[in-house]
Amino acid sequence: MSAEATNPAVSPAPAPPPAHRRKGRPRIDLRRLGRAALLGPTTRDRLPDAISHVVEAHRAHHPDADLEPLRRAYVLAESSHRGQMRKSGEPYITHPLAVTLILAELGAETTTLTASLLHDTVEDTDVTLDQVREEFGAEVCFIVDGVTKLEKVDYGAAAEPETFRKMLVATGNDVRVMSIKLADRLHNMRTLGVMRPEKQERIAKVTRDVLIPLAERLGVQALKTELEDLVFAILHPEEYAHTRGLIADNAAQESDPLAEIADEVRGVLREAGIQAEVLIRPRHFVSLHRVSRKRGRLRGTDFGRILVLVGEDADCYAVLGELHTCLTPVVSEFKDFIAVPKFNLYQSLHTAVARGDGQVAEVLIRTHQMHKAAEAGVVALGNPYAAPAEEQPDGRRADGEGERVDPTRP
Repeated sequence: MSAEATNPAVSPAPAPPPAHRRKGRPRIDLRRLGRAALLGPTTRDRLPDAISHVVEAHRAHHPDADLEPLRRAYVLAESSHRGQMRKSGEPYITHPLAVTLILAELGAETTTLTASLLHDTVEDTDVTLDQVREEFGAEVCFIVDGVTKLEKVDYGAAAEPETFRKMLVATGNDVRVMSIKLADRLHNMRTLGVMRPEKQERIAKVTRDVLIPLAERLGVQALKTELEDLVFAILHPEEYAHTRGLIADNAAQESDPLAEIADEVRGVLREAGIQAEVLIRPRHFVSLHRVSRKRGRLRGTDFGRILVLVGEDADCYAVLGELHTCLTPVVSEFKDFIAVPKFNLYQSLHTAVARGDGQVAEVLIRTHQMHKAAEAGVVALGNPYAAPAEEQPDGRRADGEGERVDPTRP
């Protein structure tokens, strides 16, 4: 592993309050994983208890996935890391388990999860690449080798283009390697707390200058936003504490204007016969800090945005039409990232509606598939080089091995 990850501590860095957590992304219980890991390998016909949480998250996205590679990868990783401990006294295997869970929750396919379980074995244990290739195949071996090479990249040049060029060369341009690196850094940032302050600051700066821009480029917003908040807490503790206080004060208010507007939006769409899921998305700490610096005194609608999820692209524009007809739109806030997606595959309609008291609520409108791509980015795309076996919706087929026919592939 890199110098930043060789001594991960276990006391968490200052973290967002529970209300900020995304649904479906629970924190890892390291003590429970540690006890399960200490039990060691299990019988061939039974999955180890330690990876049950990974399996549950994986099957939520891939119900028919073959779990045997995960079982074998865990058995190899647990046996090879046995005796290695984190500073907490927990077995080291809890780290690759936590990294793999992060990726499983984002919808990564089985090959990525298998490589994630093994991502430290070649560098930190006696396991060789030849063993990985023989046991799990060339694809898993290629990803593990890429992660191992990526750990050797010198991040001293911060976010200069040369650093990113070295990263791309090290990974063989396989986004799955970079996905594992991002999840690895997220878990190490979550458990950074008992390191010396100067080391925390150094790791946080590298994360800010290199890994967060990478997460943005790959469209993995779920990882990017949490990394931003963890870096914010370390590098700007006073601003972080102030922002946390703003969130706590807002949560204590009796009325919630965002909830009221969300109810109004549900009513408008129900009357129009449009099936949609309307949610409130709290802003993460860095986003709220930026808004407070821009607008000064915050109002209730500044603490989050309304998210409308629908089934088809056409429904997005139908929702937009109803909201602009029945509510008061703020025309200057409208952006169409469906017709013109962002560079990192992000697609959504952005608009805003105003209440009678002058409060303005931002509204994001997208399909469920767009939302998955917005949260997980390239992590949810599987193998970007695999040629599709079936005909594309427009009738085209892949000509040649590994051609990227799907325009959403990176």
